[in-house]
Amino acid sequence: MHFKKYQGTGNDFVIIDDRERVFPFSDIELIGQLCNRRFGIGADGLILLQYTPDGQFYMQYFNSDGKESSMCGNGGRCFAQFIFDLGLATDEVMFYAIDGKHIAKKDVLLHEEAVIALQMISVGAVKELGMGAYELNTGSPHYVKFMEEPIAEMALVEEAKKIRYNTIYKEKGININYLNLMGLQEVKLRTYERGVEDETLSCGTGATAAALSTALFNQLPAGNHLINVEVMGGNLTVKFTFNPNEKRFEDIWLVGSAKMVFSGEI
Repeated sequence: MHFKKYQGTGNDFVIIDDRERVFPFSDIELIGQLCNRRFGIGADGLILLQYTPDGQFYMQYFNSDGKESSMCGNGGRCFAQFIFDLGLATDEVMFYAIDGKHIAKKDVLLHEEAVIALQMISVGAVKELGMGAYELNTGSPHYVKFMEEPIAEMALVEEAKKIRYNTIYKEKGININYLNLMGLQEVKLRTYERGVEDETLSCGTGATAAALSTALFNQLPAGNHLINVEVMGGNLTVKFTFNPNEKRFEDIWLVGSAKMVFSGEI
């Protein structure tokens, strides 16, 4: 089996070209073994490149526990780079994932770093939980909590599990995000991911959820905004259009690096 390993700000994935539909995607144990960092390749998740029935690209995503999961933002950006590297598209590609249609394109940040910009789904339902906490779905469900104490000093996994496994979220699961506000348009973020059941160096849908929550928390005006999100594995940028009256976010783009680490056979 040939594979390639990609990472986006430290969020890493095994990606396999499965356009012939031969990968045993129902084999949870196999996927878990491939993602295992001691007995396999090692990754936060596994991604299959497939075709939809009408011939469009489809991204099938599995968490490292071997179970198919909801949308992964960093995985989507790595998936797009994988397609570009295969020569199946040049500067822009459209694909489908479990949450619907996405567009990804090559972009360049101000410091001339080559990045992938991924269009995320629109978000129109944000639940304000009080005390600087929010619940929203950016392709995956997220709990976001603004903290006054430095998140770098938190026992994050221990604290996150109190939310992840409480009576509200235990059955379906939720990703837990803690962040420090660094300015009107800048935050630091740490994320505990369900399915991985541990902290990851980066989470794309989590960075998106953090950025949108920042717009609400800082009461930003209507219009176009850009939020810089510093994650443990680097930096991501989230661009969006905000309608504060309806608490609705549209034209959301997750921007950051997506790079191949190595390829091999297993």
